Amino acid sequence: MSDSPAVNAPLDPKEKPILDSLLYIRDKLSLLKQDRSTYIKSKDVLSLYSDVVKQVHLLNDLRAELKKPLEQSRVDNVLEDCFQLISLFFLTIGRNNEAPAVYAMCSTRLLDHLSEANFYSAKDLDGIEGTFKSMRDTLERGKDTYSPHLLTLLGNRLDTCHLILEELYRRLQNLSPELAPTYEKLVSILRSMAACNCRHNFPATEVRAFQDQLKQMQATMVDGKFLGADGTAPMGQEIAVGLLRRCLLWADICLEKNGKIDERFKPTYDKLNEIRNQLEKLTLTQAWSLRETDLYSYQRQLDRIDESRIDGNFEDMQGNKADLHAQRTLLYLIRRSYAYIYTLIRSSEPVSEALLPVFNQLQTLRRCLLEVKKSGGVSSPRELYPYSMKLTSIDNMRVDGKFMVGSDIPEGQGSVNALMAECFDLTYDLRVEAEENNTLED
Repeated sequence: MSDSPAVNAPLDPKEKPILDSLLYIRDKLSLLKQDRSTYIKSKDVLSLYSDVVKQVHLLNDLRAELKKPLEQSRVDNVLEDCFQLISLFFLTIGRNNEAPAVYAMCSTRLLDHLSEANFYSAKDLDGIEGTFKSMRDTLERGKDTYSPHLLTLLGNRLDTCHLILEELYRRLQNLSPELAPTYEKLVSILRSMAACNCRHNFPATEVRAFQDQLKQMQATMVDGKFLGADGTAPMGQEIAVGLLRRCLLWADICLEKNGKIDERFKPTYDKLNEIRNQLEKLTLTQAWSLRETDLYSYQRQLDRIDESRIDGNFEDMQGNKADLHAQRTLLYLIRRSYAYIYTLIRSSEPVSEALLPVFNQLQTLRRCLLEVKKSGGVSSPRELYPYSMKLTSIDNMRVDGKFMVGSDIPEGQGSVNALMAECFDLTYDLRVEAEENNTLED
């Protein structure tokens, strides 16, 4: 396994034992990640987490002794890999609400790309801010349980994320509420055209339809400005008008290229397109097929391609920069993939993979019962027999109120039991309602 993409500074000889230990731990984490013969056990993850934290203590003490607390070397790159894997393992075993699980979420990659792209809506930022607040709460709950070294590291990463988020909010502060719907529509159109540009069969008709919408919006402008209901120009013209120009330019470029990327960048495009498609498929089948540690390899592949840019630009083997179409196309695929990873991590359920089959069955059962309730209930309690039988069979799997796998008690018992209780309540309510209706008819 290669390191996280970063420039490796010279390694101080005294750090060599720590590096060797971290490489060994990373190899063990990698092997555990690849082992599909059994589910991942909490004790294995916690043991490796303790090993990593021990090396962090040694590294901090050594650098304090050498008076180089902020030095970065290959040790830091390997440590990043270890923490990233540990964090994803915590999600896999269902310990989503504990401090180590936060590490995978508080990456600046997605925020950095939002900042670089410079088009996003306030709704995008509000969702991310809510996630960060939840992570702060998680760190606060873990202050008496986890290493202060880890909590400081995570706190610093969250602080960095918040600084970027505040800057993104600041860029939108001059956008008036009256102009916000126009701006958000432009954001949606630009994203939709970027998605069209990456389809296997380029949908020129759809792109022309978006182009027509843009021209209609442009036609409503007076003296190059969007006007409000009272005939005045609301604040934020520079933001909205600038984005309109970008949209019109991108529509022209997409139609000119007809979905064909520069051949020099075709291999990178194909690789990114494959990653994007695989991640998109995972978002559709997440409950049944995702092991959160699988996201690590996708992250690292994206990181390496992203880090291969020179001054923000993709270049060919001869050092020639990509044209605007290739540049934006590749960046769209990178950003979309990072967004999928963020979504998959955020929507991870706090249930061990050992209990996911049961949890998923209960979720499906719950959705069915809610649909039955929404459609008016059942005419006879007999119609609920299939649901009751399924619930009873799942309930009978418990031993002393717990779902067991051999002699192990996997994480997520509370979530599974709460979901099952909700299904029992829905079934009971539907049965009572059906019996009452039958009594009234009699």
